[in-house]
Amino acid sequence: MRVLVIPEDFRKDQYMLKPIITALMKSLGKPSAKIRICQDPLLGGVSEALKWDNIESIINQYPMVDLFLLCVDRDGKEGRKVALDKLETKAHQILGNRRLFLAENAWQEIEVWVLAGQDLPQDYNWQVIRQEVNPKETYFLPFSQQRRLLDAPGEGRKPLAEEAARRYDRIHKLCPEDIGNLEDRIKTWISDNS
Repeated sequence: MRVLVIPEDFRKDQYMLKPIITALMKSLGKPSAKIRICQDPLLGGVSEALKWDNIESIINQYPMVDLFLLCVDRDGKEGRKVALDKLETKAHQILGNRRLFLAENAWQEIEVWVLAGQDLPQDYNWQVIRQEVNPKETYFLPFSQQRRLLDAPGEGRKPLAEEAARRYDRIHKLCPEDIGNLEDRIKTWISDNS
């Protein structure tokens, strides 16, 4: 199975998405899935990632891909999922049933998935982190700094995400609205096509 993960901006998100989506696919019994991060084109932000013309172009550019996963930040925007659902509907019209495009918004940023797989400082409250609109600045970067990883690739995203992915079950448990939802929908598609 070939999976193309489409981040809103791959420059930092790639470090988090590749290990976490790899762990997700492994948990679904697909350890040999080929996970690739879309780097061409560079979307450069969520507004570009939500444009159908860009998504359609990516789908057409990668005809060998079985599963497209658009992963963006929610950024506290309650209507973000509606926009993502519209992209899924349009994609289904050109992909059919054998290939799939899914779009998910991380609550509130993808960095939270990485935090979910970590042993966090005692003064971090998980429910507060999940609701914080700017968890990257408020929690992730200070955590990376405490771990002395700001100079590592992606300001610590790469080593922290690799650690977190080894505890994928914890990410799944703590992030049911996004990672849990995404995993369930992939699982349904896999079983429908096997």
